[in-house]
Parts: sequence; C-alpha cells; structure tokens
Amino acid sequence: MDATTVLLVRHGRTPTTGATLPGRAKGLHLAPEGLEQARVAAGRIAALTRVDAVYASPLDRTRETAAPIGRAVRRRVRIEPGLLECDFGGWTGRALKELAELPEWRTVQRYPSGFRFPNGESFTEMQNRMVATIDRLRDRHPGGTVVAVSHADPIKAFLAHALGTHLDLFQRIVVSPCSVSIVQFGPSGPVVLAANSTGDDLTVLAPS
Repeated sequence: MDATTVLLVRHGRTPTTGATLPGRAKGLHLAPEGLEQARVAAGRIAALTRVDAVYASPLDRTRETAAPIGRAVRRRVRIEPGLLECDFGGWTGRALKELAELPEWRTVQRYPSGFRFPNGESFTEMQNRMVATIDRLRDRHPGGTVVAVSHADPIKAFLAHALGTHLDLFQRIVVSPCSVSIVQFGPSGPVVLAANSTGDDLTVLAPS
C-alpha cells in the first residue's frame, strides 16, 4: 500500500495572534503579514511533486490561507468542518493575559485532557474530532498527498496523537502561523516527517 501524506498548515498571522483567543468567532481575517506568510507557504507546497487535495476549516483566516495554496497546486479548496478551531465557549474573544490569571489556566497547560471550556469543547473532544477528520481525508485519498489548513491547538493535538504522546503533553508542541507539519501514513502507522516547519525545503522530507 502506498503511503498517504498529510500536510497540516496553520493559518497565517491575524491582528489578534498572540493577544486574544479568537476561537470560532467570525470576521477575523489575515493580517498583511499573514497574507504574505500564506503566499510563501503556497510556494513551498507547490514545489512538491503531487498534491491531490486542499482542505480548510470554514473560518475566514484558514480559507484565506488555503486560497493561494489551492491556486499554486491547481486544486479547488474544499471546506472541512472537522478542521475547525477548538470551541472555546465562554473564553472566546478574551485576552490571553486575562485568561492566564485564571486558576483554570494551570489546568489548561498541565492537565488539558481533564479540561472543558465553559459551554464549549473539551481538549479530548477536539483531539478525537481532528483524528477522525484526518483519518477520513486520508481514506478519501489513499496513496496521495493532502493539505489540511487548520488551527494551532487542533494541529498540536493531532501531532501528539501521531507521535503516541499523551494529550497532557501536547502544549509542549509549537505550531507557528503558516507552519507546515507533515505526517505520512503507511502500513506500520503514522510517521511525523516535520513539525512546525516554516522555511525548510519540503521536497527532501522522507522516512530515513
């Protein structure tokens, strides 16, 4: 069986990156820097020999990141709700500095598998959703290469799963704006070829 390769791309920088927790709030677009990051990411991905499909979370910032990738590889961007950001519930839109003062913040960082956002999603539900979504996409494109444009926490949670790392350690994984992380699936399971890649030549990445 030929291996299926999934490129997980975080959306580009927005005006709120690093300052607030935007979650699933609508109307947040890429900043000029984010648009440039998306253009660069598209060029890196276009250098690959083959890209079979490009998927994106429904939010504006992921769709805007996916658009130049789709153009570069000549694939229509398909919207995939399973790639959505975590539902932060009552924390949506709040400043990170403010949230860091809450006693629950320690749980988010140290014991995320035991935390549910107020009126929102749990980290475990988010990870299960992301794993099921990527499984569905790779089953749809066996032996192919798929681009999935998503958000930091879902990508980090999926990488933890692929690495066989407990969800409580997923905060140790860094996924920067417009970084590319690559997971290849073969008969023996997943192999993480890259994580948080922002400037490397993607064409040389392969299992050793």
